[in-house]
Amino acid sequence: MKGASQMRQWEKRGTRTLAETRIFSLHQSRVVNPRTGGELDAFTLHCPEWVNVIALTSDGAMVLVRQYRHGIERVTLEIPGGMVDPGETPEEAGVRELLEETGYSPQGVVNLGYVDAQPAFQDNRCHTFLLTGCKRTAGLSLDNGEDLSVELVPESEVPELTRRGEISHGLVLAAFHLYHLWKSAG
Repeated sequence: MKGASQMRQWEKRGTRTLAETRIFSLHQSRVVNPRTGGELDAFTLHCPEWVNVIALTSDGAMVLVRQYRHGIERVTLEIPGGMVDPGETPEEAGVRELLEETGYSPQGVVNLGYVDAQPAFQDNRCHTFLLTGCKRTAGLSLDNGEDLSVELVPESEVPELTRRGEISHGLVLAAFHLYHLWKSAG
């Protein structure tokens, strides 16, 4: 079995853009497998960085959003999040997304880390922040692609909501994992 130090990069012989959208661009690259020398086409979605926020009120409730997701054609229960805008840090995006999607603002911000969103065919990361002492300071400011409702859920209910499949978004579950790692580290 090969270790990471024995793995080689794949040679890229050329890339072309197949599609450009508001949220990603699709690229096709001709690549060479270093093990076999064979060529094949690899497809990559180039996406902006993403951000997820675990928002806690001063009384320990989590600020969640319920929204429709086109990919699975159903309503999901999630933590707030979205794309990092050009010129914006992931932390700034997290605070902005929380305010826009829920009307809540935090008193404190903790960087919990990031995960590679889907490294098989995407090139972006999803950053996770813990926002503490959150209070409602404004109304929702949704764009045309959003229709959501805000729910305050006791943190203790999140595992059962996950077991029942109400919370099933992979990047949200990864954010909860980063949060639990942070909590267990003290």
